[in-house]
Amino acid sequence: MKLLKFSGSVALALIVTCGAAFAATASKGYLAKPAVQKFIDEMVTQHDFDRAKLDALFAGARYRQSIIDSMNRPAESLPWYRYRNIFLTSKRTAGGVDFQHAHAKTLARAEKVYGVPPAIVTAIIGVESYYGGNKGAYPVIDALATLGFDYPPRADFFRKELAQYLLLSREQHFDPATVTGSYAGAMGAPQFISSSYRHYAVDFDGDGKSDLWHDWADIIGSIANYFADNGWQRGAGIVVPAKLKAGAKGGIESMDTTTAATLRKAGFKFSDKIADDADVTLVALDAHHGKRYWVALHNFGVIMTYNHSPLYAMAVYQLSEAIKQKMNGD
Repeated sequence: MKLLKFSGSVALALIVTCGAAFAATASKGYLAKPAVQKFIDEMVTQHDFDRAKLDALFAGARYRQSIIDSMNRPAESLPWYRYRNIFLTSKRTAGGVDFQHAHAKTLARAEKVYGVPPAIVTAIIGVESYYGGNKGAYPVIDALATLGFDYPPRADFFRKELAQYLLLSREQHFDPATVTGSYAGAMGAPQFISSSYRHYAVDFDGDGKSDLWHDWADIIGSIANYFADNGWQRGAGIVVPAKLKAGAKGGIESMDTTTAATLRKAGFKFSDKIADDADVTLVALDAHHGKRYWVALHNFGVIMTYNHSPLYAMAVYQLSEAIKQKMNGD
């Protein structure tokens, strides 16, 4: 291969030119991308946004590799025995007890209106944001731009969420350049994505706005409304432990939905309070040694609409149970 030789002045000129080009591109942030220009066109045409304001917003948005890295190694990829230890701690349980004491009246009202138990609402907030203590430090505009334009596996989804975020910012009267959230663009104490905020957030204290960052009444009511709207069954069970009888082969995969009778015939033993014709889902999670089995009921699936991982749903359920036991003095 023939090597090209440059004089010192030419090499320096090349470095300066390339550096200037990079700086010019960087100064424009995401505004320099053709796909972003097309997105801005759509927001202006379809939703009557101000082009100059969107240009300024995307000029300030930045790609963040750490967001891509987090998407590629989510906590839900851990085995259950490690994932569980993140959320099932004495400190988080105690925090849940304190939260329930502090917001007992609002939680009781939410249960009356929506049918969702206080411990479930509390556990969601405990898992999502440590009772409001960790709402995320990523600029939401950076997170959604990075994922919407530089993460092909889910780019379409996150571009839609970016549109929802801009609509939300207009409705809620906040500056979209200043709000922070999770690496996936989730916001506030309940970590709602933008479309969920717009669809499920409620003004539970009647002050004329739905604030999921600072207003605990709205936060509690919105979570309860989310679950009710996604089919939560008032007073119904969530999940029960199961065991595979010695010598039984099972033959049913984790997250397969079937009937209780079918599971029993396959050798799984669990509460006889669950009728044979009940629709159930087998959940098998990694313990330190082998698998642990549970039989998930309808409400377990509702929790999974919040986060599509059975590990997440199990962590919420078990934290809620730990909070209830602590509340009862067990």
